Parts: sequence; structure tokens; C-alpha cells
Amino acid sequence: MDRIDPDSIAAAETVIRPYIRRTPVLELDRAQFGLPPGPLVLKLEQLQHAGSFKTRGAFANLLLRAAPAAGVAAASGGNHGAAVAYAARQLGIRAQIFVQETASPAKTARIRDYGAELVIGGESHAEALTACEAWAARTGAMTVHAFDQVETMRGAGTLGLELEAQAGVDTVMAAVGGGGLMGGLAGWFGDRLRLVAVEPQASPTLHRALAAGQPVEAEVGGLAGDSLSPRRVGQLVFPLLARHVAANPLVSDDDIQTAQAALWRVLRLVVEPGGAAAFAALLSGAYAPAPDERVAVILSGANTTAVDFGR
Repeated sequence: MDRIDPDSIAAAETVIRPYIRRTPVLELDRAQFGLPPGPLVLKLEQLQHAGSFKTRGAFANLLLRAAPAAGVAAASGGNHGAAVAYAARQLGIRAQIFVQETASPAKTARIRDYGAELVIGGESHAEALTACEAWAARTGAMTVHAFDQVETMRGAGTLGLELEAQAGVDTVMAAVGGGGLMGGLAGWFGDRLRLVAVEPQASPTLHRALAAGQPVEAEVGGLAGDSLSPRRVGQLVFPLLARHVAANPLVSDDDIQTAQAALWRVLRLVVEPGGAAAFAALLSGAYAPAPDERVAVILSGANTTAVDFGR
């Protein structure tokens, strides 16, 4: 059955555990960032292999599904492609990765470094996905979807399993592009805590879907456009998010840049724009927790050439 629930996520975690890092958490006070005092947990998933949570879903796909002789194919803004390329190299599987023209050079370099065949073309993730699907149909390769795939979400859900074992929290905040991470978190936590799905104002895919009651086309772009800008939230993802997401704040590009700079200034953490978006909602006040609310923010995405962010 195509369930995204604690049992299926725990089963996936057992399979992928030898291949992924148990990333650390930092327990802080929000006052360190100039916010009203209160407990803050940062889950440092940017320290995962290949630089993001996407590696969990990549290994889940390659270990829970049988890859054909033609190998695997993935369309990506960059992080998913790097994750699939890394997992494929570790498992001795051929990988072909399709990215849009706006993909970060840091991410395309990682994909090449991991030995995958890289195809750059198209102005959007949707165009890269079309090219990927055409190539897979022609060659027989297995496609690994960045978010709208059962195994992808089960892999992402292992982050929730891991976080819960590390820290007790009331709220988990994560960024949303296609929604695979939040779908996995919703599958693991359900309604046991508050899930806050953060999006850039420039790419409000979930925001538009919630208003329409179904996935719909949304505008894409902005500072985090290489990682949080599919044209619509996933079809499999949406029911989970509609059922379990408690809040869906939007953040500006300026908010994201400010969050990146604060993470570097206070903690010397380098996080790419998409990886800092959830923290931007907390720092900007787009999400304002209660004083004693234990908030966990997932930081994910370290594939950037920036270090000091101009600050």
C-alpha cells in the first residue's frame, strides 16, 4: 500500500540508516537572534550527505525500488539531483540528472562531482521534468521524483523520526517547494504537534493550492527559486498537507537574506536561501510562537557559493 505513515516511514528508516547521517540539533534561546525569549531547536540537516534532506528520499527510492540496467533519472532544482547522484554513486547505479538553467553552479558542480550525467536546459523545473520523463521513456530508466513519490516522502519522513528522538518540541517549521519534506513530516507526526509550512512570496505553491482546494499552477521565482519553485505542489503531497499543516506563512527575499545572514553571524552556519526560508518566518515574525512554545526549525540546504552573504 502507498501509505505515508509512521510504520512505513520507520521501515524506510531501517533500510536507509546505514547510508545517511544522523544530523545534529542545536537547542538555543530565541533571544540569541533578537527575538522574544523562548525555546528554539535547529535541526542541522544541511550537514546531511550531499547537503540536504533530499538524500533521505534518494536512498529510499534506490533501496526500496529496483533500478533497471538503464539506471535512474531525476529532474531537480539542484539539491534533489545532487542527492540522487550521490546515492547512485554509493550504490553503483547510473544516474542522469536534468536541471533548469537557473540551477545554482554550486549544485551543478556537486552533481558532476558525484559522477552523474548532467543535462542543463529549460527555464523551469517543469521543463526539466518533461525532459527527464522523455529520456526515461526512451531508455527505460527509473524516474526518481523530487517530491511527489511515495518513497521520496517516506525518506523525508525519517527526518521527523530522527528529530523526535533528539528533542521534544511543540512545533516543527520547514520550507515548502513541492512539499515532499512537509508531506513526510505530516506522515510521521500527523496531528501530534503543530506543522508550519513556510513558502517564499515569490513561489507560493502550497498557498495557492490551499486557497483552491487542490494543486494549481503558481508563479515561481525569487531568491530561493532554484530549490522552492515547482509550478505546483505535489498531487500525492497535497492531501497530507491540507490535513495536517497548521500554518502557511510567506516570506520575502529580504526576509530570507536576513535569515541567512543571522545564521552566519550568530552560529557561523552556511545555509542556502531555500534552506533558510523556514527560519526566515520565525525571524521576521511571519510566524510568532507563544513564549513557552518549543519550536524546531529545519535548516536544509548548504549548496551555495556564498559564505558571508555580504554582511
